[in-house]
Amino acid sequence: MMVDSKIINIISNRNYESRKTAEILSHKLVSNGYKPTLKYDPKAELNICIGGDGAFLRAIHRNAFPDIPFVGINTGHLGFFQELKPKEIDTFIRRYMANDYNTDTLFLVDAKVCTRTKCFYLTGINEIAIKGIKSKVVHLDVLIDNNHLEKYSGDGLIISTPAGSTAYNFSAGGSIVYPSIAMLQITPLAPISSSAYRSLLNSIIVPGESVISIKPEYRYENSILVLNDGMEFRYDDITQIDLTMSDKKIYKLSFNKESYWNNLKTKFL
Repeated sequence: MMVDSKIINIISNRNYESRKTAEILSHKLVSNGYKPTLKYDPKAELNICIGGDGAFLRAIHRNAFPDIPFVGINTGHLGFFQELKPKEIDTFIRRYMANDYNTDTLFLVDAKVCTRTKCFYLTGINEIAIKGIKSKVVHLDVLIDNNHLEKYSGDGLIISTPAGSTAYNFSAGGSIVYPSIAMLQITPLAPISSSAYRSLLNSIIVPGESVISIKPEYRYENSILVLNDGMEFRYDDITQIDLTMSDKKIYKLSFNKESYWNNLKTKFL
């Protein structure tokens, strides 16, 4: 698809601060020769997402994981994906026009959810989690590249991307992983370790080329809830879920080489 070198998509949530920021941004882009649009244009050269991390995730999912790079302006709470502040719009435009930025790659996770009759496909930005419906304990066989790792019992498992390592994974006690490392992480949720059940208590880092397979015990096939970046999916008679690093990627502009470490410090400490 041809890219229009002047079209810029502005993707904003609906709160007052975001709408106000979108209006200011649009005027400033026009005055610098760009053609901003609030209606998503697949021929645009850049996506500017205004809001918090939730708005960033929704923008990617709703627009089918586009190749067009993103940059985020934070009007939310945490804003880990959203590097810029509304007061930095002028600086952003100046540096963008001068090509004074880096382009970071965000790795994604794919899930192939197979039932007795059909397979379904999901792609996650932060994580895909497998849990029990109504907080039921689940019993899952976990395999890596067809090698049996454990029979897990507990609240569920999170399979997170490097970017997602600071999200649900981090809250569940998983490790923080630098975004450029090609890997997936398996993090247990309230694992049971007793004389009856033995589950690993800590997260596991898995190479990006590996396949993580999860098989629920037959009597729990209809007790499984799959969460994709917080969105719930239910399937009847699940037999196996295969998780891999996706061939899809998301590209994000970065204007500060130290922004990741600064983000860690300012957001979490």
